[in-house]
Amino acid sequence: MRPILMKGHERPLTFLKYNREGDLLFSCAKDHTPTVWFADNGERLGTYRGHNGAVWCCDVSRDSTRLITGSADQSAKLWNVQTGTQLFSFNFDSPARAVDFGVGDDLAVITTDPFIELPSAIHVKRISKDPSEQTAKSLLEIRGPVGRINRAVWGPLNKTIISAGEDAVVRMWDSETGKLIKESEKETGHVKAITSLSKSADGSHFLTGSVDHSARLWDTRTLTLIKTYVTERPVNAVAISPLLDHVVIGGGQHAVDVTTTDRRAGKFEAKFFHKILQEEIGGVKGHFGPINALAFNPDGRSFSSGGEDGYIRLHHFDPDYFHIKV
Repeated sequence: MRPILMKGHERPLTFLKYNREGDLLFSCAKDHTPTVWFADNGERLGTYRGHNGAVWCCDVSRDSTRLITGSADQSAKLWNVQTGTQLFSFNFDSPARAVDFGVGDDLAVITTDPFIELPSAIHVKRISKDPSEQTAKSLLEIRGPVGRINRAVWGPLNKTIISAGEDAVVRMWDSETGKLIKESEKETGHVKAITSLSKSADGSHFLTGSVDHSARLWDTRTLTLIKTYVTERPVNAVAISPLLDHVVIGGGQHAVDVTTTDRRAGKFEAKFFHKILQEEIGGVKGHFGPINALAFNPDGRSFSSGGEDGYIRLHHFDPDYFHIKV
């Protein structure tokens, strides 16, 4: 399985997202410029220019016409996927972190970081079909959790919002009223900051990764802990295979903790675990720095990883991957 190396970002990768068809891959990095690539051969199609801060997260609409991005420049922007034009900018008083389109693409959830006096917040915005009618008004604003909210995603039928972040707690909110419905239990939950969260293809469960060297699988409706996957370093990125019972986990130390003469150069690996048995089944090495982003193609036949080293590595699985015996 020889990876395709995709070099286009000047700075560390932060997020990767495939569109629903799996023919496009969108990447975000600290270099201000979200980029779109052909997902089969890694060819760069174009960039979305307009942010002037690190871009932390993105999501693409179901019909692949709109892109939403969240950035440290205190804005979340809507883009026309095909032309690269900016359609709208939601402006905030602190950096925008996570973005996620709801089912039907007429809602988006955006989280903003704590900043000086401001607490972290979750904002729900209505997304107009016609960009000229788009407004910045929030349908709902939830303030509260201590520390940064690193990820927020929609629950089933847009009835709930699931958030996770620095305080290590996974929370479920009512998306109509903003009330807290449930939070993960201290005994079963993460013990350090949650860095990443990824839903299964059918939305019935989701995976979180944490600085506490573990990833955990949760039931979306009940927030019950289902499985735990333990690694030996901080987890920065997680993804669930849409095809097989596999999860992939990536990470590594923060850049500040990496020694310059590290003998493990090129050894930062994406580890594959069996989703049910919780056993490690293999790893894919190659990045020269921590892995910050992971995504499976919706067909489950390839995956991509984004690193602190500024590279995206696109891996098409060999036939024998589909017959791994555990």
